[in-house]
Order: sequence, then structure tokens, then C-alpha cells
Amino acid sequence: MNAVETPAAQTVRPPLVQRLAVWIETGNGIMARTPHELIALAARIFPAAVFWLSGRTKVDGFALKDSTFFLFEHEYALPIIDPALAAYLATMAEHVFPVLLVIGLATRYAALSLLIMTAVIQIFVYPGAWVTHGLWAVAFLYVMARGPGMLSLDALIARRYRKT
Repeated sequence: MNAVETPAAQTVRPPLVQRLAVWIETGNGIMARTPHELIALAARIFPAAVFWLSGRTKVDGFALKDSTFFLFEHEYALPIIDPALAAYLATMAEHVFPVLLVIGLATRYAALSLLIMTAVIQIFVYPGAWVTHGLWAVAFLYVMARGPGMLSLDALIARRYRKT
């Protein structure tokens, strides 16, 4: 007596490589749907926090700490620019540009400013920290290229002026 084959027995499973390819394509499709707004918000907030916290270590109230001037004279010494001026400019930049990034106002220009500051730090202050600076640079470049996303004052302003 011949055994009757069931439909399940007739089904041929795809080879492992085909199943793996389907799994990878499915995963890629899911990841590709990550909203730009989420990526842009993260690319704005996390490096902004690094610069904000750095700026906070340089001040006591509304005055620069003596240790800030010492650092800019010795450890952060830059060519051409006076250490005291550099201390004031860097501290101001570390307070203003992160706030602009987080709220999403003049975002691309704030990202550009912090990218330039990152390049100065990389080239003149801590050339060995290229991995950290590279991560900051990628975040700033993403925001500069793609914009701050809908969760920003820039987007709110743009929507308001497009309607009028």
C-alpha cells in the first residue's frame, strides 16, 4: 500500500541562506522605518548635553572659574587666540549652542558651530580623542544635512510661515 503524501510533506523548506536573507530583509525594513524625527532629536540632545555639561564646569554663577583660565592657558592653549578670550568664547559657545540644538532653533547653524568647535578640540587640544570627536561630528553632520526634524522650533516656524 502506498502512503498518501500530505500537503505538509510536499512543502519544501527554503534553504538556510534563503531564510537568512528573508530575516535580514525583514529586519532592514523595520529599521528603515525609524523616524527621522527620533534620530534628529537624539543627534541634537546627546552631543548638546556633552557640551552643556562641559560649559557648566567652567563657571561659578555668572563668572568663569579661575581653573577655567588655567586650563585655557595650559591644557587648552590654542595658537593665535588669547587664552582668556578663548575661555570666554568657548564657555559662551558651550552654553548657547547646546540650548539652540535642544530646542531646535537655528539648529543647522548651532550644529555647524559645535562641529567647528569639535574640530578645534580635535586638532589643537586632544588629537588622540578622535573616536569621541568623530561620534560628535557624525551627529552634527546628520543634523546639518537632514535638519532638526519636526520636533523643533525651526519646524514650527517654517510651518507658520508657509501658511501665510
